[in-house]
Amino acid sequence: MHRILFVCLGNICRSPTAEGVLRRLAAEAGMAVEVASAGTGNWHAGEPPHPPAIAAALRRGYDLRDLRARQVTAADFMRFTHILAMDHRNLADLQARRSGRGTEPQLFLDFAPEAGLREVPDPWYTGEFDRTLDLAEAGCRGLIATLRRQESSGTVSKAASPD
Repeated sequence: MHRILFVCLGNICRSPTAEGVLRRLAAEAGMAVEVASAGTGNWHAGEPPHPPAIAAALRRGYDLRDLRARQVTAADFMRFTHILAMDHRNLADLQARRSGRGTEPQLFLDFAPEAGLREVPDPWYTGEFDRTLDLAEAGCRGLIATLRRQESSGTVSKAASPD
């Protein structure tokens, strides 16, 4: 099974949005995935996503209301097959925490080259929650296509832990 972890700074805007989008798109595609999100910081641990992120997602049929923020842990690098950072700062923070063990993190939008961006701008600052959803949908579609190609070629990533 694919285990996907989306990571942003506080885990209240970008990464829970991507989590909600992938949950639905993967289900629609009939793909079994475990999906979670986390932040590199712990400021919002235990909190739901930011209200404007929830509202924007609900307008498109994604329900983020049950999600709660948490911080990335060392165990995440062993559990998840894909760890996807929303921007270069998150990627650098993840690489520093990884300490050479487990899944190597990568940029989420590398799965959506057609988006013309490598980073998902933080809507906490930009206010562009619909743009975040556009990018999450593009990235998740590209991720699903990549996972399908890996499955058909027999090169599916494996997490270091069977959990």
